[in-house]
This record gives sequence, C-alpha cells and structure tokens, in this order.
Amino acid sequence: MESRVGKVVGNVHGPRRLPHEKNVRGITAVAGNVPRDPLHCKTDIPSPGGPGMLRREPIRHRHADEAVRNGVARDIVFLEAVEINPVVVHGGGKAITRAMDQAGLKAEFIQGQRVTDEAAVAVVDQVLSRELNPEIVKTINHIGGVAQGFAGTDIFTCKKLLLDGPDGQKLDIGYVGEVIKVNVEPLLECISRGVTPIISPTAKGTDGKIYNCNADVAAAMVAIALKAKRLIFMSDVPGLMRDPKDVATVIPHLASREVADLKKAGIIDKGMIPKVDSAVAAVKAGVDKVSFVDGRMNHAVIVEVFTDAGVGTEVVL
Repeated sequence: MESRVGKVVGNVHGPRRLPHEKNVRGITAVAGNVPRDPLHCKTDIPSPGGPGMLRREPIRHRHADEAVRNGVARDIVFLEAVEINPVVVHGGGKAITRAMDQAGLKAEFIQGQRVTDEAAVAVVDQVLSRELNPEIVKTINHIGGVAQGFAGTDIFTCKKLLLDGPDGQKLDIGYVGEVIKVNVEPLLECISRGVTPIISPTAKGTDGKIYNCNADVAAAMVAIALKAKRLIFMSDVPGLMRDPKDVATVIPHLASREVADLKKAGIIDKGMIPKVDSAVAAVKAGVDKVSFVDGRMNHAVIVEVFTDAGVGTEVVL
C-alpha cells in the first residue's frame, strides 16, 4: 500500500518551549501522495537527538511501498523531535480507485477531478477516513511519534465544486467539494500537547453531506488558517518540470507572477493546476515558501526543510 502524506505544521525557528508555550507561527506543511515506485535516492541528515545520522541508504524496490510509508513517518517524527509541530493532510486516490474496482464501480475523471456519486463517496469516506487515516496514525505512533487522526469532515467545511464546461456551462461531478473553512481548534489543541494531527481530505458540505476534496487544496487551506511559514507538497514527480518526460527540466524556483505564463505554455496543466493555484494562494496569504518535492526521495521533507539547497521546486511570492 502506498504511503500518503498531506500537510505538516511546525515551528522552524525560535527557542525551545514547553508544549503549552508553543507558537504555531512558522509552520511547515507537506501535502500529496507518496507513490509505490520510489527512486533510488539517499540523503545524509544529522539526527536531532544526539550523534549519528539518519539511515543513509537507498529505498529499494522490494517492499518499496512500506519503506516509503515508514520513511515519511520517520520524517514526521523527526519534525516532532525538533518542535516543528507537524500537521498532516493525506491523500489516497489510488487506494480509492482500487476499492471502487473491488466494489464494481468505475472510476471516472473530468478535468483531473474524480466524478463522485453517492456510492463512490461512501467508498471515499471508508478508504480515507476509516482505513488510511488510522493506518498512518498507527505507523507514526509505532516508531515513536505521537499522532491523532481526524476525519476531514470534523475539520473541513466545503462548498460543492462545479467545473467549467467547454461551452461555459457548469459541470456537476457529484460529491466533490472545495474547502472554504478550517476548524483550527482541534489542531491547535493537538499542537499544544505536542501531538501530530493527521487529517483525511474529506469535508462536510453546507448541506451536511460528505464530500471528497482535493488533498492539496485542503492542505493549503490548513496552512493559511494556521498562518504557516512553509508548505510542502509531495507527489511522484521531482517537482514542476518544463518537460514532464525529462527530470532535468525541473524548475527549481518559481515566482507566483510566472504562473500565468506557464499555464498558457501548457507547462502547468491538468493535475498540476490545483496544486500550483493552492501554492500561489498560500504564499499570497503569508506562507513564506511552498515546495513541490518527490515523495519517493528518501527524507525529502527533511532535506527541503533543513538544507539551503532543498529539493524539487520552490514557489515564492
């Protein structure tokens, strides 16, 4: 099973504080789906707990999905150890598709969004909030972290997402929502106790029903609501690339004013559009920097947070 990580929040700077004194300004967020096919990458990062290094070894293809899941969980525990107060919004699209196949439901996408009827949203809720979320919490807690799971319906309020059709008409794709409000109180309460919130990307609609939401958009909304300092999106690509088939074309630095031209050129399209739009919204709302990193890279989150060079693409105002 692939590992999925959403957003991580925490204090990057400042003196150590007692748990009840933690200030959530200076948050780092991580969002996205960590894939099943990890790269052969390795990274040296000093351990915060004393001498020595985190394990310096490539992620092998055998049992790679478990290795990636555990690797990301260890990064989260590392952030906890240095008081960066992680907050995670995870994804799970591939697991949803597999579950729908098993239930005899056909997965259909329009403009990169999953068409979600009543039967499909029941599968979405089951997979995201009742299967993957507890699994991620269990993994983090098993390796020494302290995490608490939340169904997105307890954290997010959304409105129905309507897509723009080719002739200007609005397309209704079912129970797909756009997050418009974040209930920050449970998150702040967790942070005050040194606990990592793990949130599924579902939401309660204004009609009281459950909706499937884009995890990247939800993560960005959490970053904005908690006045985050950093936001990191994880996916199965090395960053934003000028040529999707050439990893050498990764764009290392992207100013928000450049986004419109890259959309016109077709460099930002399909699934990258909501990710980049969320990044721009976050930096305009006060997040210092948003990063797109490859979840297959060993310790990608730590490298991005704690090194000057970082990895992937950084988006700034």
